[in-house]
Amino acid sequence: MGTANESQSNILRVSANEDQFGERRGLGVSQITFKVTPKDGNGIFIIENTFHEKGGPAKHLHHEQDEWFYALEGNFLLEVGDERFKMKPGDSILAPRKIPNVWAYAGGERGRMLIAFMPAGKMEAFFREVTKANAMPPQDPELWRAHGMEIVGPPLQV
Repeated sequence: MGTANESQSNILRVSANEDQFGERRGLGVSQITFKVTPKDGNGIFIIENTFHEKGGPAKHLHHEQDEWFYALEGNFLLEVGDERFKMKPGDSILAPRKIPNVWAYAGGERGRMLIAFMPAGKMEAFFREVTKANAMPPQDPELWRAHGMEIVGPPLQV
């Protein structure tokens, strides 16, 4: 059993509106902040996505990650497999790996969502790469495949 100091060294606190590393990351229609990053690809990766415009990523599937969505503010549309959901603040949905999903902020004042990837795999690297352009991730199949995903359709129209 670890000592109290070892346990406390694992505590991670990230303030509101802040990124774990103090960095700014844009996706065009939104900003993301890294809230929890894993020590390796087996841990959990959690981002907060704050929207100022409608939109979302292309329809895709993760080969190795389950993806969990929790709406904090605003309204979102989400499809998992053949099912479509309207999400409002407080709603959450778990999209299992290997099942296509697509989602989008439906508009209004502001939208905020927590998204967790379990296990993290290459998702941190993916977001580090795509936020360099401050645009939604390009629909480049090779980029997505290199990070353990497949594009299977267009973004949702909202």
